[in-house]
Amino acid sequence: MKYEVMGNDIILYQPDLILSETLDCGQAFRWELTGENTYSGYCIDTPLTISGSDGRFVLKDTSEEIFLNVWVNYFDLETDYSEYKRIYSSDETLLKACDYSKGIRLLKQDAWEALVSYIFSQHNNIPRIKGIISRLVSHYGCFPTADVLAKETPETLSFLRSGFRAKYVIDAAQKVASGEVDLEKCKILQIDEARQELMKIKGVGPKVADCVMLYGMHKLEAFPVDVWIKRAMENYYPNGLPECALGSQGVAQLYIFNYIRNLE
Repeated sequence: MKYEVMGNDIILYQPDLILSETLDCGQAFRWELTGENTYSGYCIDTPLTISGSDGRFVLKDTSEEIFLNVWVNYFDLETDYSEYKRIYSSDETLLKACDYSKGIRLLKQDAWEALVSYIFSQHNNIPRIKGIISRLVSHYGCFPTADVLAKETPETLSFLRSGFRAKYVIDAAQKVASGEVDLEKCKILQIDEARQELMKIKGVGPKVADCVMLYGMHKLEAFPVDVWIKRAMENYYPNGLPECALGSQGVAQLYIFNYIRNLE
């Protein structure tokens, strides 16, 4: 990772990043395309507008302190994704997937934000999920904490137009606020234990739990399976992922998902 401070902006030099692939691939729901190669969004309540291509990006109106403390971690900038692609190149399908999505990166999102987002994602599409979360944040003026949402009811959250998902988010908030489900503890638990903890929440099954662990806790062995990944596994990996992906299945899933859903 290389960067420089230029006035109120940060100039980032990162060859393994394409904004559209990373911010529009369905792993995060608070980013909007606002111009050519320009996205505006948030990490919890920290805003950012980022633009650029071909390995050079401008993070606008961002201090070096915020860049180092928030965005370096969020964009996983200290990880060499070219090494992932080198390792995966031993498998024909992963090689094609990595070549198709050269600039995709795994975002390190906040665990609570990821939990809420992926509960809303159930049986939903990306534009609708973004709409629900936008209404949520607009209503509270920030991304609400578990303590705040724990006091709500499905009726008071009707403005979200999220259907059955509202009661699941409230249950998640109540369990997190009370400490019954400890997201910080889940980060250090073994993956099977963390999955079981998350599945104490109503409406959280294995797929949502794995999404939370991968996108909100950076557990790279988490492997969310949706209809696209299920199809890819049936067609290309009926006996399981190749050995080269073991230990970083979640990163491999990003490449496979983006490749399969755009080909078919």
